[in-house]
Amino acid sequence: MKNKPELLAPAGDLERLKIAILYGADAVYIGGPAFGLRANANNFSINEIKEGVKFAHSHQKKVYVTVNIVMHNREVKELKEYLKALKECDIDAIIISDPGMISIAKKLGLEIHLSTQQSTLNYEAVQFWKDEGVTRVVLGREASKADIREIRDRVDIEIECFIHGAMCASYSGRCVLSNFLTMRDANRGGCSQICRWDFDLYDNEDRPLHGEKPFTFCTKDLSMLKVLDQMIELGITSFKIEGRMRSIYYIATIVNIYRRAIDEYWNEKDGYAYNKAYERILTNCANRESTVQFFDGSEGVDTQYYNGRIELSNQDFLGVVLDYDKETGYAFLEERNFFRKGDRVEIFGPEKETISFTIEEILDEEKKPLDVVNHPRQNVYIKVPKEVEKWAMMRINHTLET
Repeated sequence: MKNKPELLAPAGDLERLKIAILYGADAVYIGGPAFGLRANANNFSINEIKEGVKFAHSHQKKVYVTVNIVMHNREVKELKEYLKALKECDIDAIIISDPGMISIAKKLGLEIHLSTQQSTLNYEAVQFWKDEGVTRVVLGREASKADIREIRDRVDIEIECFIHGAMCASYSGRCVLSNFLTMRDANRGGCSQICRWDFDLYDNEDRPLHGEKPFTFCTKDLSMLKVLDQMIELGITSFKIEGRMRSIYYIATIVNIYRRAIDEYWNEKDGYAYNKAYERILTNCANRESTVQFFDGSEGVDTQYYNGRIELSNQDFLGVVLDYDKETGYAFLEERNFFRKGDRVEIFGPEKETISFTIEEILDEEKKPLDVVNHPRQNVYIKVPKEVEKWAMMRINHTLET
């Protein structure tokens, strides 16, 4: 009997950590004040890590901290003190890529997960890391279904695989275009995502090649919802969602959908079916197309953009529920995007069912009627047909009917 896979979500700050856990993540991974690979994220202070761990453990969930940069000599001493501080925070594991960290972490009794930055794709490498004391390997995104199966069959170790999020145009973190063009080091948390830039193309004689649109070698995003049942059957330990810099709406939506899908498969198994409505919600939450990338062995021109790429800012997220009055049936909401009376919306939350309705009544904080809500972070009251919960989110209606 295979174990139910862990659903592992990103968290760029305390608010997102709490959202991820409330919406169904079994564990979260975060960046601390040093040695992580998201230099532009808010990241957590040591005190915030302590608070996050306390919150997660109170919900029987786990916290992993990324310590996955490549170290320079000057950082070794600082690392030792940092890992001691993380140990005192009672975190559940660190995620590393530099082998120099292993002996230090082992002496402190920290559980060690190997980052996808190592691009581990074969069973010999996985066995090597296990022998070194690593308890879990995050496989490279380039691993196919056949690769994963053979690794699982040959090495008794926890395996973690990405199921959703952005892809690197190179082996993860090994591209140096960012260093070369912007002096921002990809393996120091500073990648400026050169692969998403637009380029002019020239032939060997320096003559411009005029395409319909500028050239790019940006990859499409990863989404494994269509093959989720196959991934569960492979016996993968943990399903990882990418995106520590993503919004609370993105995290809530993606975690909520994969939580539903995993639970439905686990409870139904033979009766499980891929849910196209779930896929529509994932698609509407993202700003790029998605594919299963390397999983089925068919990676090629359809997994990347070359021209004609369009990225749109998501406008589905309308607001966060701050409170609900059972007597009046009003939800107190913080606005995040423009909406008005007559809009067809839905509210989804961590526990209660998703409800769909048409907005018929809006009041401002003084209980005066409004037709339109268009001021950033405006607080309003909305009449809702059923009870909703704090931290629930309102979005443009996307039906969950298949």
